Amino acid sequence: MMPLLFSGDFLQYALVFFVLAIVAGLVGARGVAGISMEIARIMVVIFLVLLVVSLVL
Repeated sequence: MMPLLFSGDFLQYALVFFVLAIVAGLVGARGVAGISMEIARIMVVIFLVLLVVSLVL
């Protein structure tokens, strides 16, 4: 049986950055919130790419 290339870690990291962005937005740190949301978005895209690759292989 082939090992999975996808473990789901990127989705967990994306969730952490998303929560960080929400908290930063609530306390008024818009710069941190924007950067955190951008990182979370990138992590979700990486998660989706790895998901598709692991399903194809």
